[in-house]
Amino acid sequence: MIINQLKISADKLTKANRSGMVSDEEIKLIRKKVCRMFKVGESDIEKIIVLKKSIDARKKHNLCLIYNVDVLLKNERKTTETNNPFEPMAEGIVPDKLKGKIVVVGAGPAGLFCTYILALNGLNPVLIEQGSDMNERIRQTEEFWRDCSKLGEFSNVVFGEGGAGTFSDGKLNTNVKDKSGMIAYVKKVFVEHGAPEEITYLDKPHIGTDKLREVIVNIRNDINKMGGKVFFNTYMQDIITNDNNISKICVMDTLTGKESQIKCDKLVLAIGHSARKTYEKLKGVLKMQQKEFAMGLRVQHKQEDIDRAQYGEYAKLLPHADYKLRYHTEKGRAVYSFCMCPGGYVVNTSTENGRTVVNGMSNHDRAGENANSAIVVNVTRDDLGNDDVMAGVEFQRKWEECAYQLAKGKIPVQKYGDFKKKAATIQAGNINVLVKGEYAFGDLNSALPGFVSEAIVEAMEYFGGVIEGYANDDVILCGVETRTSSPVRIVRDKTMQANIRGVYPCGEGAGYAGGIMSAAVDGIKVAKQIMLTDMYN
Repeated sequence: MIINQLKISADKLTKANRSGMVSDEEIKLIRKKVCRMFKVGESDIEKIIVLKKSIDARKKHNLCLIYNVDVLLKNERKTTETNNPFEPMAEGIVPDKLKGKIVVVGAGPAGLFCTYILALNGLNPVLIEQGSDMNERIRQTEEFWRDCSKLGEFSNVVFGEGGAGTFSDGKLNTNVKDKSGMIAYVKKVFVEHGAPEEITYLDKPHIGTDKLREVIVNIRNDINKMGGKVFFNTYMQDIITNDNNISKICVMDTLTGKESQIKCDKLVLAIGHSARKTYEKLKGVLKMQQKEFAMGLRVQHKQEDIDRAQYGEYAKLLPHADYKLRYHTEKGRAVYSFCMCPGGYVVNTSTENGRTVVNGMSNHDRAGENANSAIVVNVTRDDLGNDDVMAGVEFQRKWEECAYQLAKGKIPVQKYGDFKKKAATIQAGNINVLVKGEYAFGDLNSALPGFVSEAIVEAMEYFGGVIEGYANDDVILCGVETRTSSPVRIVRDKTMQANIRGVYPCGEGAGYAGGIMSAAVDGIKVAKQIMLTDMYN
């Protein structure tokens, strides 16, 4: 039987549990509570499965752990449906009518899961990625972090196997409403390929960049075993059509410069939110639209301060705390926290020479000294100044160039107190700067539009009233964060195809996702649509 909202007071805990996974102590407490609820002995309980775990920290003096559990009593007939409703679709047999070569561009979550489902159904897809495979990409990225002059154009912190999420916190929470079982299916695939099992039940699951790297490689290996082919260092330069249908793509080997063509009947564009060169190539070929986005800075606090503010006296017993903040300024700007990384690092994620951009990253154990999160402000079409589809990209580039010039390619860093006064920081205060990459102090106001700086200060002061110490003068700011989502949407119809038939825009880069989970789900939807469209044509 399913028991929802089973509460255990944090006062009952005696052992620290930083990982977030359900501990043996928690299982014992759940078992005792179930016994009291149903007036049975512990020996009468055959099995307890935790389906979901969350923390209710609204009352610091009475903090509770909340569980949804599936309890099986002895001699009880189990009626709970345990099969994932998407599983039969994922492993189904596609009719012989579906034929022709399918090429997927981009090995981020959208492209990877689209390719995985197609390969699972025996369709032998080809996946091309402009960046390197995981091992080489890690080497290139670490070299760039040691020396910011060594930026790879095609393979870097954003481009390469696994996509931008590879160097992130590996968050799997999403606002996507899914009744078809795809979210559960994505988690299942991740676990089968090496992700920690707790992602299946934690309220805010994350894999961590260290674990995610292994998982991505394992999925790629399975794609190859199932008949798919994965090619790295292969950049799509152009598409060739025949009577408004996709016919071929032109590609370039980024290591040798050699150009060639690949025939295809279906082309999935899972290109990622920073594929600016591809947007430029496809402008005027595919129908595209401006899409609103947000930009701002990364803030760093001591993780122990965030833990104490969120969990009070229970801080050292529980996993590191996160937060989610939102504010509307007096002038109507939306300001919100984005991609909060407990126990993590701010990361130089630049993709173009002469431009600097940052993101957040953490390992599975989230053991870093600082918490970090983006604090971003919405950017509207009116802010862009014109209707050109690339106006958002150019807006991002302008301020990334300012950030680059401010710190000569390093991550520009400033204390919040100095940011308010518009004064360059000389040295850090009582919070250490924790970044991946070189950094230099300066005044970040010069790397942001005035309306963004103004909105951030107003919001930070408000957030200081929500989380104690949030707006202290020594809080570290790093900039700039511009890639919250794609500033471009590639238009697709109800069959998920673009104006050129056989072209399927997919994932975050096409404007239809925002994060690892939603991108993976969109990749599955596109794979399914490719199969269904061909079956009924």
